[in-house]
Order: sequence, then structure tokens, then C-alpha cells
Amino acid sequence: MEQNNRRTFIRQASLAAAGFALLPSFDLFAEEQKKFHFEISLAEWSLHKALFGGKMTNLDFPEVAKKQYGISAVEYVNQFFSDKAKDITYLNQLKQRCSDNGVKSVLIMIDQEGPLADKDNTLREKAVENHYKWVDASKHLGGHAIRVNLHGEANAEEWHAAAVKSLTALAIYADTMDMTILAENHGTWSSNAAMLAKVVQEVNHPKCKTMVDFANFCVRREKGDLWESPCVEWYDKYKGVEELLPFAKGVSAKTFDFNAAGEESNTDFTRMLKLVKASAYRGYVGIEYEGDRLSEEEGIKASKKLLEKIRTALA
Repeated sequence: MEQNNRRTFIRQASLAAAGFALLPSFDLFAEEQKKFHFEISLAEWSLHKALFGGKMTNLDFPEVAKKQYGISAVEYVNQFFSDKAKDITYLNQLKQRCSDNGVKSVLIMIDQEGPLADKDNTLREKAVENHYKWVDASKHLGGHAIRVNLHGEANAEEWHAAAVKSLTALAIYADTMDMTILAENHGTWSSNAAMLAKVVQEVNHPKCKTMVDFANFCVRREKGDLWESPCVEWYDKYKGVEELLPFAKGVSAKTFDFNAAGEESNTDFTRMLKLVKASAYRGYVGIEYEGDRLSEEEGIKASKKLLEKIRTALA
């Protein structure tokens, strides 16, 4: 009996000592979890007028981001180098521009490569194949992902099935090189956050995640088109962001205009970033300015100032 008591005492003392030794670590971990910080990236679409107008090129983008806006991470749009996905010489030039300016390539946003959520299986499979080269290109540039659109002619059920098939195929391909496929709420059924979340959940692959846009929540337009006609039905943007954040590996802080206090006129950014803080997401938050009243330069600078102010307030 005495021997057992001695063993019990020694075991309890050891556990207590270990517990006391670990307490500071646990406290430190808890404090770290409370902190909120994110790096700011610049989405290339913010400069689409300058790019389409010939005032700059895709190769200029890293230097413009760093020297004009003080931003060290960029998110490309493939429209501005659509024929260069397999051009290693060009990609190496772009890589060098980034290196020269201390800029990180984060991802490539992919457009105009076919309908990934179309009910026509032939069209859908071709679209999947068209995206493979952009996974390769993003990897070559040092990025971690590509952003994809889930567009296509389909009813809700057909869209879901097609989206799951395409994202699964892309995630399997991306996984071979440790890349990620980001499905964005970007028009039609994908702007219904609950539907998009169900697709990602069904794919159930670690390389299939979401790109959460603060503003792309129009689920129905007047003429049934993708972008041109007025929106007649909106999904609640705050609810949508909250539903998509559990799967997020990218966040697009879309801005259009600002009031006299420097707040975004259409979206409560403090509310949005509180949702981001409450989630597990700690990646880049990308500026994507799409306004008309302010110039692209003014809009990007106003967006950065607002994000920095809220980041400090929520830290």
C-alpha cells in the first residue's frame, strides 16, 4: 500500500509540474489567437482601365504595385496575359520583375477559359483542361492558387453536379504540385453562398477552397446575363461572407466608392473584417477597386488606407 501511494504521489507531482510548465505556452497560444493581422495584396483588376488602355502592361504590374502603392503582394488576372500561360520565357520575365521589386505573386484569377459548371459535359471537361495550364503558371510564378469561376448554362441541380465534378478534377490536379483551387462567389449560382458552400463541402478536398468576395452577391439580373443588366435579386453579403469564410484561402475586399470619412459607401468594411477576424482565415486580403468616381490610383489608395485603419483597430 505504501509503495502504491508513493507511485501515485510521484505521478501526480509529475503531471502537476508538466501542467505548470505548459501553462505559459497555452497562455501565449491563446494570446496569439486573439491577435488579428493580415497582409494586403493588390488584385490586378483594380488597374484594368490602365491595362486595357495600354498605359501599362502585365509585366509592369509588380513594380506599379510596389512603387506606386507600397503593396508587396499581387494577384494577377489571366486576361492581361492570356496567351502566356505556357510561355516560360515570359513567366520568367514576370518572376524577375517581382524579384527586383520584392513582390510576392499570390495567385492568378482565371476568366474566359470555358464554363466549369455547364450541363454540357463536353464543354465542361474542355474548360477543366483549359485551367490546368494556369495552375502550372501560378506555381511557376510562386503563387499558391488560381481563382476560378463556376459559370455555365444549367439549372440549380445541374450547376451543383457540374461544379462538383470540375472542382474535384481541378483539385486533384492542383494537389500534385501543392496548389489550391479557389472557387469565388462570382455571378449566377455561385453568388448564392449557401449553394457554393455546399459544392465545396461535397468536393471535400483539401485543395478546393473559396475566394470570398465582399460584393459579388447578385444572384439574378434583369436580363439573365452575367454582368451587364441591373441586379434584381441580391444574396445577403454579410451572411454570404460568413458562410464562405470557413473554406477561405483568399479574400477579395472589393471597393467602389468612399464617403467623406473614408468608409466604403456600399459595404460596412469593419463588419466584414470582424467576420474575417472571427474566422480562421489569416491570409492575404486583396484590394479590388472597381469604382468610377475616383481614378484607379485614388481608389486603390483609399482602399489601402481603409484596410490599414480597420486592421489596426481590430488588432
